[in-house]
Amino acid sequence: MGNTLKEMQDIQGALQCYTRAIQINPAFADAHSNLASIHKDSGSIPEAIASYKTALKLKPEFPDAYCNLAHCLQIVCDWTDYEARMKKLVSIVADQLDKNRLPSVHPHHSMLYPLSHGFRKAIAARHGNLCLEKINVLHKPPYPHPKDTTASKGRIRVGYVSSDFGNHPTSHLMQSIPDMHNRENVEVFCYALSADDNTTFRSKIAGGAEHFVDLSQIPCNGKAADRISSDGVHILVNMNGYTKGARNEIFALRPAPIQVMWLGYPGTSGATFMDYIITDKVTSPYELRDQYSEKLAYMPNTFFIGDHAQMFPHLKERVIIESMEGKKADNVSIVNGVDLKPIVQKVVEKKKEDTRVHNGGPLIKDEHTGTPIFDLPTTTAVHTMVKEGQIQTTVEGVVVQNGLATNQVNNKAATGEEVPKQIIVTTRMQYGLPENAIVYCNFNQLYKIDPATLQMWVAILKRVPDAVIWLLKFPAVGEPNIQQTAQDMGLPGSRIIFSPVAPKEEHVRRGQLADVCLDTPLCNGHTTGMDVLWAGTPMVTLPGETLASRVAASQLQTLGCPELVARTRQEYEDIAVRLGNDRVFLRQTRAKVWKARSSSPLFSCRQYAADMEMLYRKMWNRYERGMSPDHVMN
Repeated sequence: MGNTLKEMQDIQGALQCYTRAIQINPAFADAHSNLASIHKDSGSIPEAIASYKTALKLKPEFPDAYCNLAHCLQIVCDWTDYEARMKKLVSIVADQLDKNRLPSVHPHHSMLYPLSHGFRKAIAARHGNLCLEKINVLHKPPYPHPKDTTASKGRIRVGYVSSDFGNHPTSHLMQSIPDMHNRENVEVFCYALSADDNTTFRSKIAGGAEHFVDLSQIPCNGKAADRISSDGVHILVNMNGYTKGARNEIFALRPAPIQVMWLGYPGTSGATFMDYIITDKVTSPYELRDQYSEKLAYMPNTFFIGDHAQMFPHLKERVIIESMEGKKADNVSIVNGVDLKPIVQKVVEKKKEDTRVHNGGPLIKDEHTGTPIFDLPTTTAVHTMVKEGQIQTTVEGVVVQNGLATNQVNNKAATGEEVPKQIIVTTRMQYGLPENAIVYCNFNQLYKIDPATLQMWVAILKRVPDAVIWLLKFPAVGEPNIQQTAQDMGLPGSRIIFSPVAPKEEHVRRGQLADVCLDTPLCNGHTTGMDVLWAGTPMVTLPGETLASRVAASQLQTLGCPELVARTRQEYEDIAVRLGNDRVFLRQTRAKVWKARSSSPLFSCRQYAADMEMLYRKMWNRYERGMSPDHVMN
């Protein structure tokens, strides 16, 4: 009964059922495991861990409980017996694959563990086959597919399918793409798998597409596929993969002649019904093609995209305020705004001829560039505002807003749905960051950190005096585990600073305060990588072999900063240490990243949309000539 209620999304009802089952039979291991999964899905990780441990005490050979417990421990960075845990998890997966069972490790989690590429692909394939089994009971005949583009007057009909058309990182990345497609080349359909959340993200995507269909109103996968087929879609794009809200059964029914993986899932589908994966030569090198069941379709630059230029134009320029200690750094006290003229006109501007960049271009004509630095006669007002938590203050008659107060001033600006109209002040003081230290940062969820990554970070901090690393309480229960492990490695607790998760606009804007972002090699910052680069902060990465571990390298390559991509653990540490100890090199690198945001293709949605259309045309041309899908290289 509890499982049925869980399937129907009645979480409270399922919770009551599992709790009652345990009351009736406290030794019922499956009920404890099911209760744990409810806690896990609800974000109550400590409760989930306790219930999984109880289930395993009652039933030691319980693969699902063991692998789910391992994932919970990864979420909170509990690395007790880490090596033994990984070894057992790999042996469980090997045994399940050998016996042709559905593995207990979910495809989306498989990149976190030391599994072979073959195992990861096989895990995904089992889930793909599960979708085929589910649709077989519908006994639907194959759909007739369009053979040409006559009905659409030569345009390719592209259908984007996602459960994340709303306030979700996927929409933050691609919300402008439907509207930026050239209507002479493509006819855009968007199929939403989730109900309208009444955000401007949803309305922007709906408004940008020629056809927007809410498939959440058509829960039957067969009927949903019927709708897509009747629309005559040529290329159907899967933006979910195996993430929450996916309906891969629709793709298993093959309502379109070409089916493509894109953006929302960092790995292969393993599915026979997916033809291509949109990627690039850095993220998915040709020599690693065997990791994928799909054919590789290369974008000319990175396959990743971000809507930051449209969402956060107020971060395109900044001015800096001299700190109370007289420090003139570009990331201690910062002023951002869409229109900074009011404050510029009110105070005396001093140009400092160094390597910093303002508004994406040089202010003086020699090899150096300058960022405006302001001697505010009323600097005290800004510091008082921050210290006392005031929402705003006045500087020379100009109202400036406390960067921590965006949520109180305009909720839609806080979520990134609207561009803030105010001039906003962001300071290290707001987050308890030292003004005179090098601040490294990583704003990923903590599950992306593993012992080897923390070891590198600790080694870097030991080589850069007084430097700190700034992490997120994502989740908060992971903080003491990270702190304890780092202290066991010989790093004082004061060298790691944790902040709460922030609303989207503040999250991106406060990235300006860090000197350098240290990426997580196990699974990179994907959206968070774009966020920190838009803030003008350099990111150091170390690519592995999985797609999820190579995205940051692809982003940096497109930005024009390949020197930040390490080839070894030692090189990762050395790049980070040089940035920390060599202030000239740091300023030059920060200037380069700041400028490249607008000069490189990384944040150009219009260029990206045009590149996608060329890729779609190549896929379609093969199909139209009666050829099977094959790798599409530049």
